Amino acid sequence: MLNRIVLIGRLTKDPELRYTPSGVAVAQFTLAVDRNFKTKDGQRETDFITIVVYRQQAENCANYLSKGKLAAVDGRLQIRTYDDNSGQRRWVTEVVADNVRFLSPKDGGSPAAAPRNAAPGDDFGAFVEVSVEDDIPF
Repeated sequence: MLNRIVLIGRLTKDPELRYTPSGVAVAQFTLAVDRNFKTKDGQRETDFITIVVYRQQAENCANYLSKGKLAAVDGRLQIRTYDDNSGQRRWVTEVVADNVRFLSPKDGGSPAAAPRNAAPGDDFGAFVEVSVEDDIPF
């Protein structure tokens, strides 16, 4: 059996980070993924896919991803059901991510961009420009 899905798309809003009662981090976000073909009127259709990610990777997604960022997701498709408050059966289709890659450049073009929720003045390793034109031995 094989249940594998790979997606590349842009986040429609910032990830939502929560914690289970046992303390496991869970992040959820929606990825907008364009289809490979155009409709009769020349437009590309887009699918909006719910992504769920756990543990440290969930915290990383919450810290470094935000609306509009490009991300690649590798995971599995999960379909589950539940009964809502009125007794109606509801179906949920989502991708449980095993791996999320951040594909957008870091904020400000700096290789040492701070996490989205960092406090002002936090130093996460300032970018230092170094000129090596004269130091190259060849």
